[in-house]
Amino acid sequence: MRITRRRALALLATAAPALKSAYAQQNKITIAPGPFVGTPTSLQSYRFPGWFADAKFGIWAHWGPQSAIEYGDWYARNMYLQGTDQYNYHVETYGHPSKVGYKDLVPQFKAARWDPDHLMDLYVKAGAKYFFSMGVHHDNFDLWNSKHQPRWNAVATGPQRDIVGAWAAAARKRGLRFGVSEHLSNSYDWFTPSHLSDTTGPLAGVSYDGTNPAFSDLYHNYEGEPSGFAETAKDMGRVAPDRWKLQYFNRIKDLIDQHQPDLLYTDGGIPFDEYGYSTVAELYNVSAKRSNGKVEAIYFSKQADQCSSGTCALDRERGVLDGIASNPWQTDTCIGEWHYKRGVAYKSPKKVIDLLVDIVSKNGNLLLNFPLPNSGELDFAEREILDGITAWMSVNSEAIYATRPWKIYGEGPSTKVTISSSGKEFDPNESKKPDLNASDIRFTTKGSTIYAFVQGWPKGPAIISSLATNRAQNPPKITSVKLLGRDESLMFVQGADELSVTLPTNPPPTADIGITLKMTTT
Repeated sequence: MRITRRRALALLATAAPALKSAYAQQNKITIAPGPFVGTPTSLQSYRFPGWFADAKFGIWAHWGPQSAIEYGDWYARNMYLQGTDQYNYHVETYGHPSKVGYKDLVPQFKAARWDPDHLMDLYVKAGAKYFFSMGVHHDNFDLWNSKHQPRWNAVATGPQRDIVGAWAAAARKRGLRFGVSEHLSNSYDWFTPSHLSDTTGPLAGVSYDGTNPAFSDLYHNYEGEPSGFAETAKDMGRVAPDRWKLQYFNRIKDLIDQHQPDLLYTDGGIPFDEYGYSTVAELYNVSAKRSNGKVEAIYFSKQADQCSSGTCALDRERGVLDGIASNPWQTDTCIGEWHYKRGVAYKSPKKVIDLLVDIVSKNGNLLLNFPLPNSGELDFAEREILDGITAWMSVNSEAIYATRPWKIYGEGPSTKVTISSSGKEFDPNESKKPDLNASDIRFTTKGSTIYAFVQGWPKGPAIISSLATNRAQNPPKITSVKLLGRDESLMFVQGADELSVTLPTNPPPTADIGITLKMTTT
């Protein structure tokens, strides 16, 4: 039968609703059944699982293809920004980004000597109660066997291993809770420099390799964006079309469904409205199914107002709070740069423990990144830092795990310094935090026991004014005091102005980092 133009138009008109419906079905947000749906109202009924408030300390492997270059964080973006240190390094080492781009560096990520079981043994010995793997960074490369990023994932290229899966198996084998971090929500505008070109020099105006449509599955497809989008997009602006938001949701849903994490960290606030809230609901519903109806999972947001009414836990990147929070929260930080950089200065064990006791005294947890080089092995300096943390935790961890804040978090010179900017999503204030010494005290409690962290070895007795009998916080009567790591009871006087504790003449090996007094009360 001959189809006339009028007949064809009529058929198209008839088919249009069906096609639209099919498209909608194909592109709709679908989450696992369970107690939550993807709305703020539904998620407000979420409650924190008790295990997180007991765990206190986690370790993170912020490790992926950008680690292969061993030249610091954000390499995949900065290599396309003419004049930056990483651009200059890239041109000198690999070539111009119009010819040698990030796509050409990804296969260099080999993890040739990576042993997740060995590393996890070290992390458990150091006191970690949970472990995080990076799932995907802003570079758009998935570190698991990704259904929705089939060419650019760790099974398809690079190490050709399911990095997330291997980390998860090693952690769970040792009884650790397992988490993943996603930074994908920022990728769409973060990666725009790959579509630029030099503005000066012999190759000015020659497009970088991100403009090659053959690699748009890595560098993104910016068709339909306004003129100048790549030049003006902000690195963490989260400006993206709905098609990208749906891809984001499907990929993180796949990560959740495959590896069923206990914790999920997003690099910012909950992104993209319904797509982000549906991601949170997916995490919690999958957890409820796995745990006989009980939600054991935690989602981390850096946006305080999203966490104030349930929904999620507050995370502070490289930041701490000034006081005790009513809900558990987390600081995530790194001993050096987020992605491995050769020769960078690391935090000392003392600096790490000072952070840990301060955070725990304020009802928080510390998540600490040990950046791995391309090989997948800790370098010598990292092992020394880990050993220092291990030595201190082996003596003092009783005052960390399963504790709660006391009436005040501490005393001493450091408590007089306000460093937090409340309400800011990103407040990396840890560098403003004063170094702690023997005059700085932090408190935790467990039942009727009070622990006092003294962050150095005093020249005389340990003096704690907050536990004096006339203080406003009305401290309980202390009946005995011990130094953790020693069996003998210590002499003390709890007077009207101070608690004075006579310390042993010989300090413990980790006294330069800090000591802990265990006080029994009535």
